[in-house]
Amino acid sequence: MKPIRFFHVVRAALAAGVLVLAACNNLPQPGSARSEAPPAALQPVAASSLASPAPAPSLDPALLNAPSEAYRLGPGDRLEIELMGDPATRATTVVGPDGRIYYYLLPGIDVWGMTLVQVRDRLVSELQRYVRQKPVLSLTLRAAESQRVWVLGRVNSPGVYTLAGPTTLLEAISQAGGLSSASPFASLAASLGISSPAGSTAEAADLGRAFVIRKGALVPVDFTRLLREGDLSQNIYVQPGDFVFLPSTRVPEVHVLGAVVQPRSERMPNTLTVVQAIALAGGAFPDACLSNVAILRGSLAHPDIAIIPVNEVLHGRSPDVRLEPGDIVYVPYTPYRTLLRYTNLILDTFVRTVGVNEGAHAVSSNSASVGVNVSVTP
Repeated sequence: MKPIRFFHVVRAALAAGVLVLAACNNLPQPGSARSEAPPAALQPVAASSLASPAPAPSLDPALLNAPSEAYRLGPGDRLEIELMGDPATRATTVVGPDGRIYYYLLPGIDVWGMTLVQVRDRLVSELQRYVRQKPVLSLTLRAAESQRVWVLGRVNSPGVYTLAGPTTLLEAISQAGGLSSASPFASLAASLGISSPAGSTAEAADLGRAFVIRKGALVPVDFTRLLREGDLSQNIYVQPGDFVFLPSTRVPEVHVLGAVVQPRSERMPNTLTVVQAIALAGGAFPDACLSNVAILRGSLAHPDIAIIPVNEVLHGRSPDVRLEPGDIVYVPYTPYRTLLRYTNLILDTFVRTVGVNEGAHAVSSNSASVGVNVSVTP
């Protein structure tokens, strides 16, 4: 990931890479605010006028290497076992939900998290209790079902896919049918306000907002470079439990997260300001730090960030700020001393919130949206 670019509205200042923080006051809820000045647009700031913070973390080159660790079994994996020299002992068994397998005369053997070599050695050891000579055992993995990756969003066949072996991100997207491509008439129809038919795949993926979540954190993959420019330096190997999401370009939303009553994604009307967006999320909690509300804009790989003194807006001393589709508004509980740490917190909170909700919707269309907060030391 490249160093973060910055912009501000009214009062956003840096000193030696450290955010200048105002005190956090308990103020009225945003819904009661009156802004005397018209909403302001976010204006970019010349890089020379700001002290640069530490560079944003780049993609770890180790993520581009195929996993060297042997496959470890889990529930759903299917094994074929045979005592060599005795075809009658050939049997197929599935690792159960409790992680156990059952074979021949043996009671349930716990194999969850074990490699094939470890399982074979364990079975041989257990079988020696029932046979005179040391058995020679054949063990084959017939179906790998326990290690899975989620691929959702604007792909032709979104769903959960098994990882039978080392799999790159491109291979995982290909397994999900590849990207849903926009038809030549999709842009024209959208400009005329004509909706695509139900089930249509005319919506293209928003590569700037696509992401991979691993163990609850954002993996800094630049999907634009990978899928549009063919840059294989972004083609990481996926791991079991990874969540890959490619959102639609045709969902004009803003996202309000953090210390608000109802963290949510809100469809973008013609105009929406920061204070209005916070009000739509039920308002901020009394202990929220309204002097350091952040707006994240642009691609997730190279975001811009603005710090908005909402407390000043509420008192009419600063103009409210006009939002754009895709903006992430984050209301913190406490001030963050470095912009880099603050940005990473916002990104992790955003992708986890989207991941939880999209995953739940994939399982059940009636699931209610929820907000997720990530705890990080300021």
